[in-house]
Amino acid sequence: MMARMLKMLLLAQLLAAGALWVLAVSHWGAGRAGAAAAAVLALVLLLRLCFTLHNFIMARRFAGAGAARLGWPHRLRLFAREFYTTMLSSSWTMVRHRRIDRHFADSPALPVLLIHGYGCNGGYWQAMSAALSAARINHRAIDLEPVLAAIDDYVPAIDAAVAALAAAHGGQPVILLGHSMGGLAIRAYLRQAGTAAVARAITLGTPHHGTGLANRGVGQNCRQMRGHYVNGAWRPSAWLKALDSAETPAVRSLLTSIYSLHDNIVSPAASACLSGAENIAFEGVGHVALAFDASVQRQVIAQIMAASARKR
Repeated sequence: MMARMLKMLLLAQLLAAGALWVLAVSHWGAGRAGAAAAAVLALVLLLRLCFTLHNFIMARRFAGAGAARLGWPHRLRLFAREFYTTMLSSSWTMVRHRRIDRHFADSPALPVLLIHGYGCNGGYWQAMSAALSAARINHRAIDLEPVLAAIDDYVPAIDAAVAALAAAHGGQPVILLGHSMGGLAIRAYLRQAGTAAVARAITLGTPHHGTGLANRGVGQNCRQMRGHYVNGAWRPSAWLKALDSAETPAVRSLLTSIYSLHDNIVSPAASACLSGAENIAFEGVGHVALAFDASVQRQVIAQIMAASARKR
């Protein structure tokens, strides 16, 4: 479903760009058709740049006192990488999404289930899948649908995927890896299904205590991820509070939260820090870029290998 929606969005952009090109050519003349095409392309990229910039500006508003800061060269690099990975995932890998299901007979690790975030599909994981494949780690990605459903509504799909993945690999426990909202879907699954089939749960850039940017989003899942300041103190949504209070120390000990101090979607960044879990912070990495970053990929693989060693 998400791939179809993205294709429709791209088609709308192409049609709008085509209409602008026709207007430009009619005004400038056929002899400047190439210049008109370049101008229209530049305008489309500028609009996409503005969208990414808007997210960074909004994240800064919710960052709070003591938020980590970067120098301008590092800020520009952060922005460029986030813009690139956003364009790559939304306009290519998620649009061309094919099922990710990699099996290696001599895998040194437990199988991994990949769970994407809000407004995405399994195509988001292409870069991470390549890194896991290079390490010969068995893995599979699922799609969470409907796109705007409540997070608890994704639990049956995760439960079925966990059972299928475990069965495909000799009944081994599974490692869960979730990006953004996918991490909350993992926690919702653990609350309902328990931890018997799970060796480790790793979240990337997950708003465990909510994010201010969700206040501008749509859908039940987005409302559940909201947070705001009350008299200077951060307050997560009622759903997040209930999820937090339902977890035991044993569940938290299974969790690793990997996040960026400069996330442009999860803000404040401390929202990704989860008490009782292992928390690992990176600097200078954007939200979408987390699964594309080589250092983050190495950390994820290290977590998978460590959890696999403990269970074997």
